[in-house]
Amino acid sequence: MTTTTAQWFGHPRGLSTLFFTELWERFSYYGMRALLVLYMTDIATGGLGFGTETATIVLGLYTFGVYALALPGGWIADRILGQKKAVLWGGIIIALGHYALAVPSLFTFFLGLFLVVVGTGLLKPNVSAVVGDLYKGDAAARRDAGFSIFYSGINIGAMLGPLVCSWLGEKVDWHLGFGAAGVGMTAAIIAYIKGQKHLEGAGDPRGPAADPGKLASAKRNLIAGTACIVVLAGVLWWLGASGIAPITLLGFADATGVIVVVLAVVYFAYVIGFVCEDQVERRRIGACAALFVGAALFWSGFEQASSSLNLFTRDYVDRDLFGLEVTIGSLQAINPFFIIVLAPVMGGLWVWLGDRNPSIPVKFGLGLVLLGVGFLVLAWGASLTQAGGGQAAMGWLVVTYFFHTVGELCLSPVGLSSMTKLAPDRLVSQMMGTWFMGAALGNLIAGRVAGYIESLPPAELFRAVALIVAAAGVVFLVLFKPIRWLCAGVK
Repeated sequence: MTTTTAQWFGHPRGLSTLFFTELWERFSYYGMRALLVLYMTDIATGGLGFGTETATIVLGLYTFGVYALALPGGWIADRILGQKKAVLWGGIIIALGHYALAVPSLFTFFLGLFLVVVGTGLLKPNVSAVVGDLYKGDAAARRDAGFSIFYSGINIGAMLGPLVCSWLGEKVDWHLGFGAAGVGMTAAIIAYIKGQKHLEGAGDPRGPAADPGKLASAKRNLIAGTACIVVLAGVLWWLGASGIAPITLLGFADATGVIVVVLAVVYFAYVIGFVCEDQVERRRIGACAALFVGAALFWSGFEQASSSLNLFTRDYVDRDLFGLEVTIGSLQAINPFFIIVLAPVMGGLWVWLGDRNPSIPVKFGLGLVLLGVGFLVLAWGASLTQAGGGQAAMGWLVVTYFFHTVGELCLSPVGLSSMTKLAPDRLVSQMMGTWFMGAALGNLIAGRVAGYIESLPPAELFRAVALIVAAAGVVFLVLFKPIRWLCAGVK
């Protein structure tokens, strides 16, 4: 049993600390994200006045960075800070980023995005690790119940953030909305500091981070790696500014996507060819590669919620509700609301099915198909709007988010769980890293695709996205037996 004596609803008292920390962190992240593309494209009320393509690419690169930096964030925690300190420093950096966004200038805008990316990379992968550390020695069921409570905090914060920040940002002042996200993150830091005593050693430095020799070496590597990145960034800026090799935002985003895809192919080929010790390991890593592709495709559609769907809501949706105008960003709260309502239902469904529970590739296929169905619903609503010359009802978006949420609940939890089951123990962290990179790539593609809403009628864009992701889902469903064979007994 766990050594933690103080209890919170039958769970370690430290769970409440992490619950409220993550609740307020997600409040800040999703509250700010609901405003980003609206602020960047706004001209009339103090926004940046970016074109739609530029704004969505910036959003795509930003969300790409949030997920991609989870890899170095985990490395820093494992080898230098420990998870507990990484969460604290990550929270402080995120708060500084939000407050920078609250200052009206182009420099502070990009500085704020950069700080939020760095801080989230430190906090996000490590706060979940601290939750797991609270339950060392506990039964799996108790641990799973603890994570369920923790994830409910995530979605409560994700639901409240867009409601509060979008009202302040859209109705009062953009920068007040960003500032509210900063206040939310400050609340997370306060909750974390006040409750640290209840963590009782969970997340403390261990392994390389607790070894003075390895710690010193890791610090040197971090400094050297950071210096290389700064030099590379400086060289790229100089090449672009001097006109020697003009670098556009679009070109940079496309190049980043290509590099990630090439690195993923090389990485999986290397692991399968030279790291795996037997045929079973090779098959299972092959299954991880298939899930990486499925995840990237899923998030490339799903994460358009904050870009193309937000812009569609602004331009084509009637937001009148009983005489009151609903803010654009507040509709971003529908997805986390559905997760809170539907997650217990879906979890109960999988338990009830028992031996008839769908396999990993079938759940991935269902997730992608349902995502496609959601986009088809929105394409239908958009086409009727175009034909009638009016505005679409908010119900079209509600139904779309319903299908997207059910699809997410089919794919996302099983993907996270499957990566830990499929990978050999010595490669679990690396496979989890590939999952984050799949999400990062999907976010980058989402921003890139959303830019086409400026040149394509929304119905055509949503229909194209629907067909691509649904076709990918059908591939998973058709090939479920070969992919299940790759899983080599993992269910």
